[in-house]
Amino acid sequence: MKKIMVTLTAGIFLLACSPDKNKREQIEVNYPETKTVDTVDEYFGVKISDPYRWLEDDRSAETEAWVEAQNKVTFGYLDKIPFRTALKDKLTALADYERYGSPFKKNGKYYFFKNDGLQNQSVLYVQDALTAEAAVFLDPNTLSEDGTVALSGISFSNNGKYFAYTVSRSGSDWVEIYVMDLHTGKLLDDHIQWAKFTDASWQGDGFYYSAYDAPQKGKEFSGVNENHKIYYHKIGEPQSKDRLVYRNSSYPKRFYSASVDEDERILFIFESGDGRGNNLYVQDLTKKNAEIIQIANNMDNSYTPVEVLEDRILISTNDNAPKYKIMETSIASPQQENWKELIPETDAVLSSASVIGNKLILNYEQDASSHVYRYDLNGKLLNQIDLPSLGTANFSGKKDDHEAFFVFTSFTFPTSIYRYDTETNKTELYRRPEVNFKSEDYITEQIFFSSKDGTKVPMFLTYKKGLKKDGKNPVLLYGYGGFNVSLTPSFSTSRLPFLENGGIYVQVNLRGGSEYGEDWHIAGTKMQKQNVFDDFIAAAQYLIDQKYTHPEKIAVMGGSNGGLLIGAVINQHPELFKVAIPQVGVMDMLRYHKFTIGWNWASDYGTSEDSKEMFEYLRAYSPLHNLKKGTTYPATLITTADHDDRVVPAHSFKYAAALQEANDGSNPTLIRIDTKSGHGAGKPMTKIIEEQADIYSFIFWNLEMDFKE
Repeated sequence: MKKIMVTLTAGIFLLACSPDKNKREQIEVNYPETKTVDTVDEYFGVKISDPYRWLEDDRSAETEAWVEAQNKVTFGYLDKIPFRTALKDKLTALADYERYGSPFKKNGKYYFFKNDGLQNQSVLYVQDALTAEAAVFLDPNTLSEDGTVALSGISFSNNGKYFAYTVSRSGSDWVEIYVMDLHTGKLLDDHIQWAKFTDASWQGDGFYYSAYDAPQKGKEFSGVNENHKIYYHKIGEPQSKDRLVYRNSSYPKRFYSASVDEDERILFIFESGDGRGNNLYVQDLTKKNAEIIQIANNMDNSYTPVEVLEDRILISTNDNAPKYKIMETSIASPQQENWKELIPETDAVLSSASVIGNKLILNYEQDASSHVYRYDLNGKLLNQIDLPSLGTANFSGKKDDHEAFFVFTSFTFPTSIYRYDTETNKTELYRRPEVNFKSEDYITEQIFFSSKDGTKVPMFLTYKKGLKKDGKNPVLLYGYGGFNVSLTPSFSTSRLPFLENGGIYVQVNLRGGSEYGEDWHIAGTKMQKQNVFDDFIAAAQYLIDQKYTHPEKIAVMGGSNGGLLIGAVINQHPELFKVAIPQVGVMDMLRYHKFTIGWNWASDYGTSEDSKEMFEYLRAYSPLHNLKKGTTYPATLITTADHDDRVVPAHSFKYAAALQEANDGSNPTLIRIDTKSGHGAGKPMTKIIEEQADIYSFIFWNLEMDFKE
């Protein structure tokens, strides 16, 4: 098809002065020109124009020039917010406190991560005992000058000889694996490249890992990822000699990963990416050349090994149990028809399970908060484990050691570490950070509201005590609603200035997540995806009706699938929101599956190629395809990054161009494109603070909030 180049001029100027004396002066914006192309796709006889298709080539000189021009406008706008520097200083000061990770034991020593406060990456320490002096074991900050090389995984060999670690560069999902000799502390020549969605799972003097073939040059961060394979790497040999352990050429667009139990008896192979769950395979490593046996074959269910205990394998699954249960089988006859129920499904959702000190520690979510129980290995309930309050807990420990640790957090409770004895059921505080924040001045409440179809949906509200329901309070409404992800309470210093200046932080537990099990998840997928948007819109309407706030005081934010959420709801009800922050969002629902691992999201979304009905459903809510010219959209700051190979930046590029064209000019439409950064994981502290300062400055300014230090 011949492409006809057209130039779109989208220059607008916001009012320098407002006739309303109570209104804040607006900042002038003059958008760069964005050309259009005559690209048309046909779906089931329906022609869809894609005028910004050229922006999908995120490595072209033309796209790079567009990125530079957009960033110039965005940062020019942000530079004019008078309190932006003061807010950044405040966020920096709040983040400057010691943060510890939970200790864990390996080969008779304790290890833990620690960040002194403003270090770009947390440092791994080692100590002989909990009371002994700790020494630096691995400092990821030495791997790059700007902190953009991040540690994404660690793994110790069970024989105590080696330590493997994976690194990600500039936030990419691609990882490299390095190996250290634990006795000498020296880095070995072993180096694995083009690995993805993997760690190193040890067996003897080698490990299993997953990787792709090297991608086409220039397509490293956008090309479709296919033919994931599992290899075994023997220490001392080059990657080219690694043994291929498993591949499935019949399904190139699936993920394959390996895990070995600590006693190195069983190799587990997981197959996923073509449904909501995974298939599960096992291989008996105690038998030479043992075959790989498939023991679960339904990718709409999840099957997760919990532990190998003598001749038993414990497995957590939602097969015929939407809220999960624990099953057991034997190593000799592991096939699913031989499974027996050990702990049945309950009214709460089983979110995690582990064996610590020869006890089963089961973590349940009830109304999006943790409730933890201790069982014996025969499935008998012993007791509930007391937690500090409603919040989120995560336990860790070894199956033959009664010493466990758990981290606990909530919206006003900084992440703290507790030591727990699985034999005596005794808990003691191990470490609590010192944060410059008076938690006693704030309150969190959980509210249940009715969505459009009458479904009761929960949300958490956190705000300063003494709040008046006068309809004037600023609100930051956050949601996700997808991929079986549960939003539970957590602490973040980034939110504190918003709370301290009278804001209400609201976190909504939308359908599509795992808060109430697989049924709740399914209710927000494919041709029920509109439920997610309806839930979010109903949350905003409830807050307005109950006089918490007003549409002119509501900011909405979400990332990734949550970015899609924000794009969809401001299209459907732009009048409900004043500010929108769609972060690294999936914005083109007709083409998302054509990039990197986008095909993996079809289990939640469906694709435009599935059927005419599915295509029409996706088109009806796709953020990119439902913008209406001349509409007053909220003040919008889109965020993305140049190395995001999870949700490629083309989504945000095309959406930003289209939104700038459609918006009537009442509110700014900006895109912030970070460099040497990815989807979010491993982002250095300096970049985190810079981004949060920009986002919250934009929110404060456009909600007409006063920033007071």
